[in-house]
Amino acid sequence: MRLSKYAAIDIGSNAVRLLVSNVIERKNKPTLFTKNAIIRVPIRLGQDTFTHGSIGMSNQQRLIHAMHSFKMLMEVHGVSHYMACATSALREAKNGRELIDRIRKEAEVTVELIDGKREAKIIAMTDLYEVMKPHKSYLFIDVGGGSTELTIMQQGKTIASKSFKIGTVRLLSNMVKDSELENYKNWIEKNTNSIDEISAVGSGGTINKVFKMIGKKIGKPISYMLLSEQYQFLKNRTQKELLIDLRLNPDRADVIVPAVQIYLLAMKYSRANKIFVPKVGLADGMVKLLYQELH
Repeated sequence: MRLSKYAAIDIGSNAVRLLVSNVIERKNKPTLFTKNAIIRVPIRLGQDTFTHGSIGMSNQQRLIHAMHSFKMLMEVHGVSHYMACATSALREAKNGRELIDRIRKEAEVTVELIDGKREAKIIAMTDLYEVMKPHKSYLFIDVGGGSTELTIMQQGKTIASKSFKIGTVRLLSNMVKDSELENYKNWIEKNTNSIDEISAVGSGGTINKVFKMIGKKIGKPISYMLLSEQYQFLKNRTQKELLIDLRLNPDRADVIVPAVQIYLLAMKYSRANKIFVPKVGLADGMVKLLYQELH
């Protein structure tokens, strides 16, 4: 048996995350990936990009400080390899590439700017087999602050995937076009129309939080009806109630309703009556991709 540590840095539109993973290689057995540590920093880069077109100086400095911290944490944990990816907020910012250069020079962290297609591909690499059955069909939904990635899987194979400029921070900023919502609907209906029975699989911090709030056991799905009821419950709460009564973090409290709305729309258009929440995301896929590329 050989144990090593890999890390993934996910620079999203609503938050920045560091995942440190144990990679356990065993003779004649599949490699195991277990979570060692997760650090989440609420830097809302998307607020800058989607409203002003570029990242402001305050958030630039916060991001660089976060990268410095992540660099030191990786050293403390004994991480041997890492991958850092930036998604829609930096992808669409006028000064995105300039900021990535600053991170490389000042924090000594190399960041890859990925497009929506590569983001969907990385997310699809996450370990979903605990909930997915080989003969079933699934719509994998990853909702972020700036975009939503959809992947349709049949018999364990990806048959279609697409990224949409629909995210929680965009919705809060009123920056989602009606045409994009229509494209979202049409794409889902077109690609799932011939599938008799499909289940949804949800990824993202918000659906993980909702899953925990509902109190479902790991591996058990949430029905469309129950998720709809939770949506109405959350929608009718004030920000004060979300923060104090439900103990949500400020940067989660204001995005939880639009996030659940995006999942529900995908379920409605695909006719999925349940959603599984395996608690995996982009960072998990990055660790697996990094391991694959190194072996």
